[in-house]
This record gives sequence, structure tokens and C-alpha cells, in this order.
Amino acid sequence: MARPREFDEQKTLQAVAEAFWTRGYEATSTRDLAQRTGLTVTSLYNAFGDKQALFQRALQHYLDATLRERIDRLEQALAPSEAIAAFFNEVIERSLSDRQQRGCFLVNSALEATPDAPELRAAIATEIDAIRAFFRRCLLAGRRTGEVPSAVSAADASAHLLAVLLGLRVMARINADRASMTAAVATALKAAGISKHR
Repeated sequence: MARPREFDEQKTLQAVAEAFWTRGYEATSTRDLAQRTGLTVTSLYNAFGDKQALFQRALQHYLDATLRERIDRLEQALAPSEAIAAFFNEVIERSLSDRQQRGCFLVNSALEATPDAPELRAAIATEIDAIRAFFRRCLLAGRRTGEVPSAVSAADASAHLLAVLLGLRVMARINADRASMTAAVATALKAAGISKHR
């Protein structure tokens, strides 16, 4: 019989995610991961696979607790235009409260992904597209309820909102300035036909 794992998988993935999020994929060594988790490199690899597999598992763990949770919660609880506005407001608040100015783990990963990791690049692209799909669903729903003008192209507006979001997350790593971030979001929301935001 296989021995049960003698560690908390969720806590381990959280520690691994924090390591990669803080330092990036390339700069994070296996020694760093072992120190963060209190496990040996062999134990980590036996449980999760090699460094790239461990990175992908950690990224998925991060997304479950942040991006996916936020999208599900806002889409279920708020009107379409309010969901988009609240999404951006939460991103701004998270960016401002992060004293380490790490930005977004997903966006950082996209910036660091290299051509020799096609599976990772594809996984990141899928997750980023899920954000655009969230914006598009909300915009289409908003058009049906009259919150968003019918002249607004959901495809174009969702692409624009995504571009602004990615820009915000990069800005957050350099200069997380509330006024600049809020102004950028307000302009993007207005262009998308969303005149009021929370």
C-alpha cells in the first residue's frame, strides 16, 4: 500500500505559490521551494512532479482562491455592470494593499513564459481568456437589461477591459498609485458603456 502523504497539500501549494509569485519562475530555485514548504525537493517532486508541474499546480491553486472565486462571486451577486466595476475595484484594492508590490501571479507568469514551455503558455492564455469571457458575458447581459448601450460591441469592449486590467497589474508592480489606476478604470468603464462604478 502507498503511504499517505505526511503534509497538507493545500498549505504546501500555497507556500509554493507564494514563492513563485514573489520571485518568479526562473529565479525560484528548488532549494527556495524546499525552504518555503519545509519539505525535501524529492518529496515535492514525488508529490507534484517536476518544477514546471509544481508551478502549474501552484498557479491553479492561486487562481482557485483569487480570480475564479472573484468572478463566480461577483457574477452571481451583482448586476452585470456592477460586477465588472466591482472586479476592477477589488483588483485596485488588492494591488494597493500588497506592500511587496508583486502584481498578479497570473500576469507575472504570462510575462515570464518562454516559447520552450508551450503547455504553460497555453494554460496561461486559457486563464487570461477566461477573464475576457467574464467581461463579455457581463456586457452581453448588461445589454439585455439595458445597463449597457446596445451600440457597445461586447467583443471589442471586453478586449479593451482586459488590456486595461493587464496594464493595471503591471503598473501595480512598479507604482501602485490609486489615482492613476482609478482614472484608467473609469475611462475604460465609460468606453464600455458603464458610467457608474462602485
